[in-house]
Parts: sequence; structure tokens; C-alpha cells
Amino acid sequence: MEKQPSAGGYGADGLAQPPVPSRKPPRTLGSNVSGSRQPSVETLDSPTGSHVEWCKQLIAATISSQISGAVPQDPVSRDFKVGRKTDLRVSKRPDLKSQDSGDGANGYHSDSENERAPHTLALRDGNKQAQMEEAPRVPGESIKAIAKDVMYICPFTGAVSGTLTVTDYKLYFKSLERDPPFVLDVNLGAISRLETIGVQSHGENTRGLEIVCKDMRNPRFAYKTEEQSKLEILEMLTKHAFPLSNDLPLFAFLYKEMFPEDGWKVYDPVAEYKRQGLPNESWTISKINSSYELCDTYPALLVVPTSIKDDELKRVASFRAKHRIPVLSWIHPETQATIVRCSQPLVGPADRRCKEDERYLQTIMDANAQSHKLTIFDARQSSVAESNKAKDGGYEIEGFYPNVELNFLEIPNIHVMRESLRKLKEVVYPTIDEARWLSSVDSTHWLEYIRLLLAGAVRIADKLESGKTSVVVHCSDGWDRTAQLTSLAMLMLDSYYRTLRGFQVLVEKEWISFGHKFAARVGHGDENHANSERSPLFVQFIDCVWQMMRQFPAAFEFNELFLITILDHLYSCLFGTFLYNSEQERVNQEVQSKTVSLWSYINSQAEDFTNPFYVNYENHVLYPVASLRHLELWVSYYVRWNPRMRPQMPVHQNLKEMLVLRAELQRRVEELQREASSSHSISSSSEHASSPSHTSTPLHTTV
Repeated sequence: MEKQPSAGGYGADGLAQPPVPSRKPPRTLGSNVSGSRQPSVETLDSPTGSHVEWCKQLIAATISSQISGAVPQDPVSRDFKVGRKTDLRVSKRPDLKSQDSGDGANGYHSDSENERAPHTLALRDGNKQAQMEEAPRVPGESIKAIAKDVMYICPFTGAVSGTLTVTDYKLYFKSLERDPPFVLDVNLGAISRLETIGVQSHGENTRGLEIVCKDMRNPRFAYKTEEQSKLEILEMLTKHAFPLSNDLPLFAFLYKEMFPEDGWKVYDPVAEYKRQGLPNESWTISKINSSYELCDTYPALLVVPTSIKDDELKRVASFRAKHRIPVLSWIHPETQATIVRCSQPLVGPADRRCKEDERYLQTIMDANAQSHKLTIFDARQSSVAESNKAKDGGYEIEGFYPNVELNFLEIPNIHVMRESLRKLKEVVYPTIDEARWLSSVDSTHWLEYIRLLLAGAVRIADKLESGKTSVVVHCSDGWDRTAQLTSLAMLMLDSYYRTLRGFQVLVEKEWISFGHKFAARVGHGDENHANSERSPLFVQFIDCVWQMMRQFPAAFEFNELFLITILDHLYSCLFGTFLYNSEQERVNQEVQSKTVSLWSYINSQAEDFTNPFYVNYENHVLYPVASLRHLELWVSYYVRWNPRMRPQMPVHQNLKEMLVLRAELQRRVEELQREASSSHSISSSSEHASSPSHTSTPLHTTV
């Protein structure tokens, strides 16, 4: 394979925050507004201390100004801006651009209306306003509660009053006070917890509601508690934001949209292993786990050494944590070196041995004739791996495994990563301290952990590519850091995974089928926000992919919007793709027959997610520079709710236009080549003299 050097100096200016595509189901949307900022808050993720006082003062001041300066509304004279007519019917692919642009008036306001009777005009304008405020819905979505005169406390432009709607899929706030109308849209699946704060103002009871989200924002609302509709809003919001805690189904099982592409057919394990040249004389596709009896968190089909019998596999399983035996993830097409993944061995404080496990690793090494060594990459910190021995875990003792080299990658555990993201959220939302921006980001250590993951994956990829040596990758249980490292290394080694479809296969294979605990790590539909199992491991992986895209802007067929859309629907519960913890759980819940795949949506409009600069670097290995000097915070994702951080031009619309232009130029090139070939043939047949032939050179996109 040919090595591809990093374009380390590539800037991210061309990959800024995208607008929401108009044909898509609603993603978690921010309001496209600008204005003065509110004072910064020190503690944003806790309902205690200065944060509570800040909320009370702001709500009280807001309600006070509303009461003292309120002007009675006149539905007759109010002049509504005319926008695009909103289709309130359930459509095949609802047009939700109005959520971001603010358009959405239903009907026109003409001078002739003033000639009608006042009560007729009031009725018509009232209906018009109701239609303008109604939340657009996706197929299967239903409205659960509506409350008017709710105040959204925007951290960027101040408070705004409007109508708050709760469906079984989203929270939708719309205010017609601004031009264009102000819209805020939050998928309920993105909600981590709800916090309410009571405030007394002018003798009236007012309640503040803070919605702490998993996608780096905390919208805040204020409303009077006397009205029944306000109480229903909170009740319905709590009920449908955490459906599993309230004996309700996840919304993915209610979503009824139909797409021309079937995303559940994207990943076929047999087809993917066949693409890699498997099975072969050294490796076979085993069905020993077809009923998930060997390992309940592994997929049904596993690639294992041909010479290992089922009884030996069972003994190896008993020596590995959670029975996650070493299985093949990827094989080098030339050297036959492999990436093998598993969990930690159950060595324990007594340094237990397992002859079958030792022979198993020896067989993996022997399957690669190019090398007489096997390298084990343990993702954990060495001190943690050592302490795990006291809990009957541990690591491979090199004296028991001949010709095996053990390396610790020193990557912290899930709890450290969760705390790092919490700190990052404090830095980026709601306001940014410009004077301390770099030091604040550095203090979270988020980019340092991204660097550790990329550096570890580069070592794995280089060991296979340059060292021609097979590797075994594991952490403790083999479903968190292991998935991060194997998938990143495979992305570097195999250009297929850098295509739009190939990346979907990579996610389905290394993350979903091999049992990354999405339900536990994300907390789908679960109100227990303090669960220590939650951690942003998959977000880190996607961040690493984005860092690679920055360094190799032409090596990936997909664009930044593709990555952001994946992360939005990691939380949304609109699709079944990321639900549950294992393949077995998804089979038991009949996810493929009862829900829609995220890939159905994406592949039905692939042009929205395609990189116009893509060049197929087939057989090129990418080695990103894993240095903090070459990494930067993914502002278009983590800071996208701040209107000041958005680009002035819609970047992804420009990319789509460039795709069209590229297609036109490519067609023109092909026409010219055909003309040149035709004229050459005519010239050759008409001339009797011998002359050297000239073959036209195909034009390729240059990088």
C-alpha cells in the first residue's frame, strides 16, 4: 500500500457549521439569531449555587419587565410577515427549513381584509396565528401538549415570548414577535435531565425550566404556574423525554417514514468479510455464536482461526472478560497481517494461565507468514491494568506468550472522558470567554484525549502496514476504547471505509454489531442522568474522524454534515440504528423490522453528505499527525448553538453546488475524450503512412 502524507496545514474554514437541509427530518436545531450576550455564568451544568441565583434573577427580571411593559395584543391589527406556506399534512419528507429560517406564515395578509367585519378578521388572524405556530411533524409524531405565553430565555438575544409545543419526538418553541419568527427545536432524545426553579415575582408564581441536553446546550424557559397548560407541558415533557422510565416505547418504534433506500441492507457481515478475502486457509467464519450463547455481546458471525475447535473457543471464552474472545476485525490484503479485538484476560492476582488462550494467540501470529511476532495494544493506562488484576482482570503476561509484545496506550477510562466533555460544555455554552478561549479549552483535556486516540490508532496501523505484524487490541471489556482504536486504524488502512457507504459498514461492524453499549453510554429514554455508565466514546470517535478529514480534505467521500447528522441521531431516537447495547438485544426487540435505519435517510439523499473534493486514494494509508499543534476544537459541532460562531455563508449549500459543477465538468471531459478518440480513429484510417498512436490520458481531480 502507498502511504499518504498528512496535509497538516489544511484549514477548517471551508468546513464550518452547516445549515439544516430543507428536506430532512428535524435534527436538533438552534435558533439562527444574533444580538447582545447575557452575562457569563460560571456553573452551567448544575442547578445549585450561583447558577440558581442567576436563573432566579434573570427570570424575575424578565417577568417583571413583561408585566410592567406589557402591551395588549390586537389580533386584528397585527401585521404578520408572509412566508412560505407550511404544509401541515404528513408528507413523505417534510420540509422543515422553516424551523431554521423562520418562514412559515400560512396565507397572505392583504389590504382587502380590513374591509371585513372585525370579528371575522379576528377569527381569521387567530387561525392564521395558530397555523403559523403549529409544530411541523414527521410521520408517526403526535402533539402531546401546547402552552402559550412561555418565555424562552435566550443567552444570546434575551428573552422572547412564544408558544411551546411538546410532541412525542421533540420540543418546539416558536415566537412571532421577531422577524423572521424565532424557532427553537430540541429532539427529546437529546435531553439529559430537566431542572425546575420556582421564582416569586409581583405576587405571581413563576417557574423556570432548564433543559440540560446531551448535545452541548441548555435551553431555559420561564412560565406562570397557575395555568393548567403549563403544568401539562412539564408533565408531557418529562414523560416523553424519558419514555423507557415511563413504560413508553422509544419514538423510533413510532416513526413511520418511508425511504427509497433500505439502510438495514448496508451491512452484510458475510459480504464484508468476502470483500476482505475471507474465509481463507487460515481464517474461517464461525457460527458458534449464532444463538449468542458463547458471548451475548458479540455478533452471531465471528472470524476465528481455522485450526481452533469449538471446545477450545469455549475455554478461551471462559478466560476472557465477558467471554469476548479474540476475533478478526480486518486483514491486510497483501501481508495477511490482522487486527484482532477482544477483552482483557482474567489473569487475576494469582497470575492464572490458560493454555488454550496462549495457543490461540500463537495461532493468530502463525497465520501471518510475514512476521514471527504478535503485538498486543492494551488501550488502558498501565496502572489501571495492574489494578484490574485485583478484580480478577489483568493483561497478558509476556512470559506466558512467546514472541508477544505488550504495549499500553495509556488512554484514560470512560469516567475521565465524561468529565472532560462536561468541562468542555462549560467552556462553549452559553457564552465564550474570548480572552481565555485557548486556555479554557486546554483545561478540559478534550483535545489531549483525542490526540491519545489518534496516536494509538496510528501505532496500530503502522504496525500492520510497515511492520507487517498482526495486532491484538483490547481494553477492559473490549467495547469502548477497543472499538475506537480498531475502527480508526481500519479507517487509516482501508480506503473503502472512507467512502460514504464504507463508513456506514465500519460503524455497523466495529461499533454496533460488536456490542458498544450505546444504550448505556448515551442513556436513550432513561431519566437516570447520573448513571456512571454514560460516556461520550462514540462522540470522541467521530471527532477523531473529523480531525482526519481536516488533515486529508480529499480522502473522504463524505462531508462534515454527514458526521454531525450521525451525532444528532445518536441521541434523537428517531432511527433504530444506535438503539440498545448489543446485536442480541436488537434482534430480540425486532429493531430492523420495527424501526427505520439512519442509513435509509442518508443514502436516500446522498448528495447532501458528499464531499465534492473527494479523490479515491485507493490503497493509500493515511497517517494523520497526532500532535496538539495539528488538532483543533470542532467548533462547527461543539459551539454550533452560538450564532456568532456560524459562518456568514451556508458552506454545505456551496459544497452541493460544487458537486453539480464537478459533475458537469466531468461530463465535458468525457465528451472531449470521446471526440479526441473519434478524430484519432478517423485520422488513422485515412492516413497510410505509419505514425505512432496516441492514447488520451484520463483527467483526474487534483488535490
